[in-house]
Parts: sequence; C-alpha cells; structure tokens
Amino acid sequence: MTAQTQEETPAAEPAGPAEVAVARPSFAARAAAFAAGGAMRVFLVVVALFWLMPTVGLLLSSLRDPADIAATGWWKVLTEPSQITFESYSKLLETEAITDSLLNTVMITLPATVLVVVIGSLAGYAFAWMEFPGRDWWFLAVVGLLVVPVQVALLPIAELFGDIGLFGSISGVVLFHVAFGLPFAIFLLRNFFAEIPRELLEAARLDGAGELRLFARVVMPLGGPAIAALGIFQFLWVWNDMLIALVFAKPENQPITVALQTQVRQFGNNVDVLGPGAFISMVIPLVVFFAFQRQFVSGVMAGAVK
Repeated sequence: MTAQTQEETPAAEPAGPAEVAVARPSFAARAAAFAAGGAMRVFLVVVALFWLMPTVGLLLSSLRDPADIAATGWWKVLTEPSQITFESYSKLLETEAITDSLLNTVMITLPATVLVVVIGSLAGYAFAWMEFPGRDWWFLAVVGLLVVPVQVALLPIAELFGDIGLFGSISGVVLFHVAFGLPFAIFLLRNFFAEIPRELLEAARLDGAGELRLFARVVMPLGGPAIAALGIFQFLWVWNDMLIALVFAKPENQPITVALQTQVRQFGNNVDVLGPGAFISMVIPLVVFFAFQRQFVSGVMAGAVK
C-alpha cells in the first residue's frame, strides 16, 4: 500500500475590509492651501497698502503748503484736512522748466514707443514666418543684443550723434531708445507670432492675401496682447528714464526726470514745485500700467515661452 502524501495548504483567512492608507499632505501642499486661504489675502492687502503708502504720501505732500511740509509729516492732513490746497499745482503750471520738460517727455516717449512697436512687430513677423538667408543667425544676433548694457554704448553713440548733428536733440534721445528697445521687442513678438497656427496663415495666402495684408488683417489682431504688453513696457521704460536723457539731451530738451533732478539741487527754495511735479511724473505711468495690466502680464507670459 502506497502512502499518498498530501500537502496541507493553509486555510485562507476571511477577507476583511481593506485598510486604506491616507497619505499625509506634504509641506508644499499645506503651504499652498494656506496661501489660498483668508490669512494670505489679508497679508497681501497689508503689503499692497504699504506699497501704496509712498504714493499716497507724495500726493498729500503735493497738496500742502511749504510751511506745513517743513513743520509736520504728510499724515497730518488726515486729521487736519484744511491743510489741503492746490496752490502748489498752480505754481507748477507757472514754472516753465517743469511744463516744458513734461512736453519734452511726451515728445520723447510717444515716438520711441510707437516706432519700437511698429518696427518690432514687422521684424517679429518676418523672423517667425518669412524665409530669408541667415534668418536664424540674424535672430541669434538680436537675442545676443539683449545682454548688451546701455552704459557700453553711451560714449560711442554720443560721438556718432555729434558727428551727424543729433547730439543734444530730442531725435537723438528717441533713436537711442528705439535702438535699445528693438531687441526685446523682436524677441517677444517673434515668439508670440510663431505660435499662430500655420494653417490659418496658409488659408489667408490661398485667398490671395499678400504678406503686408496678412500681417495687418491676421497677425496684428491675434498678437494684440503681446503688442499691448510691449507698448506698455516700452512706455514705462522711456518715461522713467533719466540716464539717457541726462547724457544726450540739452537743457532745453530735457524730460521731466532730469528737470526734477535739477530742481532737487535747490530743494529749500522750490519744495512746493517738487511734490506736484514728482507726483505727475509718477502717476501717468501708473495709470497706463494699471489700465492695461492684464494685457501686459498675458503678453509677457505668452511671448517669453514658446
């Protein structure tokens, strides 16, 4: 009789409810949840108030008499509103140096902004969708110009402008701003225009549209956010510039930034003019930025990354 060996198998245990391990949120996830909460919003509001405090202080100081400015701080107006007066702004409008410099600032900023937007748009479209010899190498050269500091070109350009008769004029300041604004403009708009679907451009070409008509009717409307962002960026840079105007502009052609710097040297005699002039110089770019901040952010983010 043969013995049969049977292997005993262990009895299966009854399946119980599966234990689900709950992973603890990471520190980054907890920080993100906290940042989205009410505490972070309160913190951001406080930061915004501190950021706006110098602007509010400058505005209130511009509405006070020089004697009140010398006696107490600008916050005194909050408890004594009777200190508010518009005599400083009236005197500002009577100061020819400030009013002329404001006009010079407009005459410098508007052409420098318009020329950079127009030329940068055309060049960006050409680099994105037109074929010509050495296109990629030319674009690399444009990108390389982004790292050239302004200070390097001051003396050579000043000598060049002196030879051709542009040194000291508003035209010379405008041309310098255009030259140094174009590399960033071409880089930004080329990357934005390159994201336009090729099929859309080919369909317009099949309908008989030439390059200029294609650029005006298709590319420009689609590139509105990037073009608006470029215009705002260029406007802010040129309006707030002092170095280039200080080097290339004669006293009669100086913008508001140089005029205010000149007035600071006589601070004790014209403090009632400095406040209103500085506030007007600051509030105009602030209004432009806040009016188009959505286009500025979306355009920069869209054009910076392809």
